[in-house]
Amino acid sequence: MTVQLTIALLIGALVLLVAVAAMRLSYRLGLPVLLVYLAIGVALGESGVGIEFEDAELTRNLGLCALLVIIAEGGLTTRWRTLRPVLGPVLALSTVGIGVSIVVMGLVLHWLLGLDLRLGMLYGAVLSSTDAAAVFATLRRLRLRPRVAAVLEAESGSNDPVAVIAVVLLSSATGGGLWWQDGLLIGYQLVVGGLVGAVAGFVGGAVLRRAALPAAGLYPLAVVGFTVLAFAVGTMVQASGFLAVYVAGVILGNARLPHRQAILGFSDGLAWLAQIGLFVLLGLLVSPADLSGELGGAIVVGVVLLLLARPVSVALSVSWFRVGPREQAFLSWAGLRGAVPIVLATIPLSEQVGGAPALFDVVFVLVVVFTLVQGTTLPAAARRLGVSAPSEATELSVETAPLERMRADLLQLEVPAGSRLAGVHLDELRLPVGAAVTLVLRDGAGFVPSPQTRLKVGDSLLVVTTAEAREATERRLRAVSRRGRLARWFGEYGNGRDG
Repeated sequence: MTVQLTIALLIGALVLLVAVAAMRLSYRLGLPVLLVYLAIGVALGESGVGIEFEDAELTRNLGLCALLVIIAEGGLTTRWRTLRPVLGPVLALSTVGIGVSIVVMGLVLHWLLGLDLRLGMLYGAVLSSTDAAAVFATLRRLRLRPRVAAVLEAESGSNDPVAVIAVVLLSSATGGGLWWQDGLLIGYQLVVGGLVGAVAGFVGGAVLRRAALPAAGLYPLAVVGFTVLAFAVGTMVQASGFLAVYVAGVILGNARLPHRQAILGFSDGLAWLAQIGLFVLLGLLVSPADLSGELGGAIVVGVVLLLLARPVSVALSVSWFRVGPREQAFLSWAGLRGAVPIVLATIPLSEQVGGAPALFDVVFVLVVVFTLVQGTTLPAAARRLGVSAPSEATELSVETAPLERMRADLLQLEVPAGSRLAGVHLDELRLPVGAAVTLVLRDGAGFVPSPQTRLKVGDSLLVVTTAEAREATERRLRAVSRRGRLARWFGEYGNGRDG
């Protein structure tokens, strides 16, 4: 192993550990963690440690790959029962809202700053998408009315595809053609991308329900494979690969898949890794010396976006769905920007569009400044606008219950042929204090057992145990499996790992 590779691994490991530790600091300070990750990247860059990195095309490609993972995780964690009641306003915000924001930004910046109309609309396209990572991290600290929270979450996870299409069209050499041709192209990409994602999701769910994979860890890998497949197929047929990823993720996330908790845990960790790598990389790419001169422009663009383009796009999108003015005002203020606009700004930069370097710097400064302003004022805004819900019960997410915080473990036990567990009643297991069998799966049906439930060959048991009682619980179960209910009478205590 070369010295350079060892140093790279050392730096990567330290950055990852610092980024993970920064989550706690960010939560305590009430700041979106993306700012901390961007700061790490800037600190490692040319003005800090001295790492020089100026490859905009590589940043774009790696950034789009990271967005793929983040969007897939957003789809996998979106509950259909939450999305269905707000599907209308979410679709409107993710399509009509983005279009309105692009047009308003283009016209106002053309008139106010003298920008070329196409460049002004490119600013609007880059900044039109709200960031799922920033929104999710902020909403974890707020207790909002369910409908408002659902709209914000679903919009941030679903508006990236249209924004990507708009940025690519406006950045390409052939962009800015006849409006109806661009409209047909966008419609084709959305419809076909959605269909590709639906097919990938339904096929993936059907395959994984019937497949008997030899290890639980293979199911999360297979789910990631199906979402990436949706992206690749969607892109190959000139459709929206990101929409395909999101639709496939929603369908797979709501399907009854084996080892579903392992799938969600793996996707969550992978998304965090993608976010950390993405934010640090973007921080490396930026040149701090170039940012100071763009502060004024960033504030002007941000004010236009926050006080004009976003409110107009929200009003024209959701007024038809009986969303009141207070909810509209909060949706406008809570449309946080994060890594997505910065990644999108690398597309015109890599295509060498005129004015792209200034656009990238302006977007970077805008994201940092307005994330600080919006992120820290959202709790007060929610209270002032009356959209907070302090007295409402929050949904209990059983599947993601943090067992480690409860100092508990969840064990799964199979009763194979030849095991002396068959025929034993649950009360005869005599598990140690702190352990209990909570569920039995028999012939495809689960039920809560009673002390008199008699185990059969083929049963699957879920055992909840405190961390202190886990080792004794495992020994007792091994002992009964070998010698039956009278294991201790025969001198069997389950200390050995064989058998």
